[in-house]
Amino acid sequence: MSKNFWKKLTLRPIRQSLRVVSQSNPQAQGKKKPFFVLAPMADVTDMAFRQIVVSCGKPDVLFTEFVSADGLCSEKGRPKLLPYLKFGENERPIVAQFFGANPRNFYKCAQLAVGLGFDGIDINMGCPAGKIVKHDSGAGLIKNPELAKEIIQATKEGAASAGRRIPVSVKTRIGYNKIITEEWISHLIEAEPAAIIIHGRTQKEMSKVPAHWDEIGKAAVLCRKAGIPIIGNGDVMTYQEGLNKAAEWKLDGIMVGRGIFSNPWFFDPSTDANAKTPAEKIALLKKHMELFTELWGSPPSAHSDGGGKNFETMKKFFKIYISDFEGAKELRVRLMAAKNKEGIVDILQNQL
Repeated sequence: MSKNFWKKLTLRPIRQSLRVVSQSNPQAQGKKKPFFVLAPMADVTDMAFRQIVVSCGKPDVLFTEFVSADGLCSEKGRPKLLPYLKFGENERPIVAQFFGANPRNFYKCAQLAVGLGFDGIDINMGCPAGKIVKHDSGAGLIKNPELAKEIIQATKEGAASAGRRIPVSVKTRIGYNKIITEEWISHLIEAEPAAIIIHGRTQKEMSKVPAHWDEIGKAAVLCRKAGIPIIGNGDVMTYQEGLNKAAEWKLDGIMVGRGIFSNPWFFDPSTDANAKTPAEKIALLKKHMELFTELWGSPPSAHSDGGGKNFETMKKFFKIYISDFEGAKELRVRLMAAKNKEGIVDILQNQL
């Protein structure tokens, strides 16, 4: 049985509360609401953080962190990486994202994703990190379109196993050393992925320049012609900005990455993050810490073999919660200096 949730998302009407409809503009009533997606981010979008996001305002689609296909296919690597693929039923539709360069391993990982109950699989063809691209993975696949298409095909075959078929999407960029949007997206379209998510920068540009939304618009033209849902990604810092970009460039959806760091309530436009009290924000941080410990264990030494995550990872989240109130900067400095979880808890307890 095939369940392509991406197609269902593209058919949804816009919610009345989130559009501007007037008697003088009747055409607005026919417009669809773009869907919103939380981007996969390394050491960020594990189940612990996704549960926090869901509690603040659930996006339409959630992604895991990217996980190594080669690692998952190794006897030693799989036990360490499986926690990265944990998810809650309240996160659906949830997409597993894999990276690598071996089609056979993508086939196996797709079978695993089906068995674990994921709603979709995404192939990472956009990570710009040097240690990833040097192995022809992530954005490195932009330089090898034939291998990229082979990987998509192998993943689709694996995703159709056990009598259940889940959609395979691709997240990518607009080029490697230079912008080749239309050439590269045309290659991907030949492999017929279920959706294409495009970050509006090249690998070389990393995140150092503003996203090229005009290039995302060019990709959208090609994808619409092919009947493939297109999602834009890059520099979207508010919900309204996402709506505007989707309308301007005729996109089906918007993927949000760093925008979530300035507002955990990003996906609930009815909530004013500025109205949240320091106590509410601190309570959210404490909840995140509990979920992190539950997922990854404590103390950090329990993962000294290289698996899991050290509690120090939590420190990158402090600015999400400890900001925009009097004394927030000073509190963050104290929290960053804390040696362990207990020290952080003590500081927060005394703050309340």
